[in-house]
Amino acid sequence: MEDLTGLVDWSRAQFALTAMFHWLFVPLTLGLSVIVAIMETIYYRTRSQKWLAITKFWMLLFAVNFAIGVATGIILEFEFGSNWSNYSWFVGDIFGAPLAIEGLLAFFLEATFGAVMFFGWKKVSPKFHLTATWLTAIGASISALWILVANAWMQYPVGMEFDPAQMRNVMDDFTAVALSPVAIHKFIHSVSSGWILAGVFVTGVSCWFLLKKRNRDMAIRSIKVGASVGLAGMLLTLWSGDSSAVDVARVQPMKLAAMEGLYNGSCGQELVGLALLNPDKTLQNDENPYLFDISIPKGLSLLATHSTDGFVPGINDLINGIEITPEGDTIHTTSYAERITMGKTAHEALRAYGEAQSAGDEAAMAVASQTLKDNYQYFGYGYLESPYDAVPPVGLTFYAFRLMVIIGGFLLLVIAVMAFAAMRRQNWLANKWLLWIGVISIPLVWVCSQAGWVTAEVGRQPWIIQDIMPVQAAISAVSTSTVMISFWAFAVVFTVFLAAEICIMLKQISRGSLTDYDSLSD
Repeated sequence: MEDLTGLVDWSRAQFALTAMFHWLFVPLTLGLSVIVAIMETIYYRTRSQKWLAITKFWMLLFAVNFAIGVATGIILEFEFGSNWSNYSWFVGDIFGAPLAIEGLLAFFLEATFGAVMFFGWKKVSPKFHLTATWLTAIGASISALWILVANAWMQYPVGMEFDPAQMRNVMDDFTAVALSPVAIHKFIHSVSSGWILAGVFVTGVSCWFLLKKRNRDMAIRSIKVGASVGLAGMLLTLWSGDSSAVDVARVQPMKLAAMEGLYNGSCGQELVGLALLNPDKTLQNDENPYLFDISIPKGLSLLATHSTDGFVPGINDLINGIEITPEGDTIHTTSYAERITMGKTAHEALRAYGEAQSAGDEAAMAVASQTLKDNYQYFGYGYLESPYDAVPPVGLTFYAFRLMVIIGGFLLLVIAVMAFAAMRRQNWLANKWLLWIGVISIPLVWVCSQAGWVTAEVGRQPWIIQDIMPVQAAISAVSTSTVMISFWAFAVVFTVFLAAEICIMLKQISRGSLTDYDSLSD
């Protein structure tokens, strides 16, 4: 059992390491591609040599980031086969389809038109080059769409049916998978957050130029575009975040409870703004979950149900299968103990089906198949020993969510002020404090982005597929030592990748500061 626990933990750690490094590059790619396309559009309309130089400067930074992001993304996809082969077999028919579309369609767009974008300035017409730049940006977003469709399906499995003859899930409704509301909201939220990150990045680098008193006109023009895209991304992120909160409350209520450190829910549930969790609080005691908290009355009910009187269940409510109506009536639903029983019943039915199939007993196969179908929605609970095994890490989920929201609020203020200053009050951009805030925002936006990823992925543990498969049932039959060695190998390689990108980006930014863009014709 200890070997299994160690293998699961190291496999999860390796995947998390790869995903978090990959996510350092993806948002900047998504946002910077749009910013570069907008800048080139301005150049195409004005034929300004200054805008052409500005476009090429940011395009070069985009190219560096794009290359490193592709390398880490390929490694991430290979890990599904190497470390999570049981998962890949169990849902390969469904999970593989979006990834195949991403590889065939989106990556084709990025690779083909990206080459024209980077190397075709003097080889194709300005109109064709602009088209290639926009198609590269669109391809990046389409790539994100199909990857996020696959991820959303893991969090909300729809459009599939379990085939006991194959011992795996098969897709029966592609539309349900591709147009799942969880997938759509996750796509909008992730892509728009990339716009924010790139907008803050462009704004912060431009603030550094202004601090160095170099290329002021270039910096102000870059801030106008970067901050505007970032502000648009922030508005979309706020809207999609609200929709995602409703989705989580509907299909992953335990994640929402962990995000709030909520053990016992209520109607008109308050929303915790700031709090310090009580380290002595456990699922088995009645300690106050917070050492202190600042909360918004009825805020969580409004966020999760769009009603100030809506019931939001806590961890204990979900475990015990309890809901409460706005009128105060208690409703008993399926408790986690009952789900474990149903899950184990489904497992037994699957074994019975296999035995009946080997014996050629069609009647027994039909009975086992029906029993499996009746209990399959809680198939994953059959792997759990206790209802408490279905509770995610509360502390990490709780703090990651607040870190995302607090930094996000700060960044909203920063990019709004920067956009206003660049367009209406350019004298503000002589203030060193404001410029340093812009520079400091660059690492903060990456912390915010990573915190959002941690909230989404840690909050759904122990599930690799919500309610259907926990992580311990998804791993490959490899040794723990093998995964440990590959973990540290990847850690070294990814750190080298990151260091190389930072060095190259800083070198290019330094060169950009020494180039006299402002002297070019307009």
